[in-house]
Amino acid sequence: MKRISRFILFTILGWKLTQDFPKDVKKYIVVVAPHTSWIDFPIAILARLSSGIMINFIGKDSLFKGPFGFFFRALGGTPVDRSKSNNLVDAIVEIFNSKEEFRLGLSPEGTRKKVDEWKTGFYYIAKGANVPIVLATLDFENKEIRASRPYYITEDKEADFEVFYSFFKGVKGRNPELF
Repeated sequence: MKRISRFILFTILGWKLTQDFPKDVKKYIVVVAPHTSWIDFPIAILARLSSGIMINFIGKDSLFKGPFGFFFRALGGTPVDRSKSNNLVDAIVEIFNSKEEFRLGLSPEGTRKKVDEWKTGFYYIAKGANVPIVLATLDFENKEIRASRPYYITEDKEADFEVFYSFFKGVKGRNPELF
């Protein structure tokens, strides 16, 4: 699967992976931005398969219903009911704590629409599970995927978010007006 994914992503689609995902760290959160199109998902899955590292994801529960639900689960997805008020952060921290190896990909925007402010759940998951954050871009302008080294959050949330924002500065999503 790795060879086929690499062939599709790099040869057919023309993308580059300029910095691979950390292989020596068993638990981390991958914060992927910008998320401006449905096309981000297949590109991210190809990048994950190309790297040979399992990175799970969560998605709205409607994706996991009907004939394609098995497909999203097979890719490492877990459904989330966003209509209910539940403590998703604590639930994901528990998953991290119960596994020896777990990597979770999230979009800080939480949607493909333009947002003024990122959701902060990923930050509190990292804090609660004591795991680092790996930042990853999908830069459509340069057809480049880049992952950061693991970043361990500090007690200064504002400073941490400045690090995050600076990593994504200048990156163009599929629909740049939405980022």
